[in-house]
Amino acid sequence: MKPLLFITLLLFPFCSIAQKVDRTESVSLLFIGDIMGHYAQIESALDTTTGTYSFDRMFRKVSPLIQKADFAIANLEVTLAGTPYSGYPRFSSPDELAVAAKKSGIDILLTANNHASDHNLKGIKRTINVLDSIDVKHTGTFLDKAHKDSSNLIIMEKGSIKVGLLNYTESTNGRRIPKPALVNLTDTTAMKNDIENAFSKSIDKLIVFLHWGIEYDSAPSKTQRETAQFLFEQGVDIIIGAHPHVIQPMEFTQGKGGNKERFIAYSLGNFVSDQRTRKRDGGAMVEIIISKENGLSQITDYGYHLTWVNKPIIKGRRSYEILVCKEYEDNDFKGLTEYSKKKMKLFIKDSRALLDSLNINVKEKQMR
Repeated sequence: MKPLLFITLLLFPFCSIAQKVDRTESVSLLFIGDIMGHYAQIESALDTTTGTYSFDRMFRKVSPLIQKADFAIANLEVTLAGTPYSGYPRFSSPDELAVAAKKSGIDILLTANNHASDHNLKGIKRTINVLDSIDVKHTGTFLDKAHKDSSNLIIMEKGSIKVGLLNYTESTNGRRIPKPALVNLTDTTAMKNDIENAFSKSIDKLIVFLHWGIEYDSAPSKTQRETAQFLFEQGVDIIIGAHPHVIQPMEFTQGKGGNKERFIAYSLGNFVSDQRTRKRDGGAMVEIIISKENGLSQITDYGYHLTWVNKPIIKGRRSYEILVCKEYEDNDFKGLTEYSKKKMKLFIKDSRALLDSLNINVKEKQMR
């Protein structure tokens, strides 16, 4: 029996060591730009026979890519204020727009943007209540202070990884924020307090999604850069931007010498809208993978996908569909009309010219 006991004692320490080795965990995040609801989009979603709305077709072709992410986050740049529905300048979309976004794989809809107060208190309250009713997480606007205190920070968890998310807007188009509702604004004091609170929750990374910048300008403004610097100094790891309705550059800097790694996408552009002029008819989705090993979390993969909005005629009616540019490019733009093919090619050319020249360490993702 002594040899057997000796072997057992020899093996036991190695089993203990093996059990203590941490496995690598990862979480994939997908960030999506402006989901807009111009009136032409609302009309295209109406079934005139039943009087009901469906926006499912709009998301159908991009949905497989969205559903690959553990968490997909988008800016909802409309209110769900109910009827009468309206487009620009005071957006109120059918609830079915949010339902279709959820069906497509979008997990979180952010509501702090310049149109948050378009329909006053009713618009803010009803948007929140609709998103709650369909079980979609959201942040950025709140019913009152108590609601903000409980809902401001979204924590995305997978395994032992915890990633925090906050949302702010530079403006509400000059419209007052109706009491007791609250809209998160880019106030440095408020943001600093929120960030300190977020890190008290033992999160691994913190993301701030901002509605900021100058509309239709492909370059980040001085204010954007100053706000970004402030947020990074407070410990924020990832900054994602929207609002300009065009793509702006992206940057990733590796953490060195005790500094934290930093990722920023200044503007993702339009995910879907009826804006059809050059550079406004598409956008970018940013994909980031955060991995954790031995208690250390870091960004291990990142990049972007270009998307473009096609407006085909289906059964005699104008429709909308979001397409992944690389997927169509790799298949010689099969299924597009010559006009759509020309427009998508121009969007790709413009976007790559901007991003290839100004991005820092951020490349376009290939289709898998």
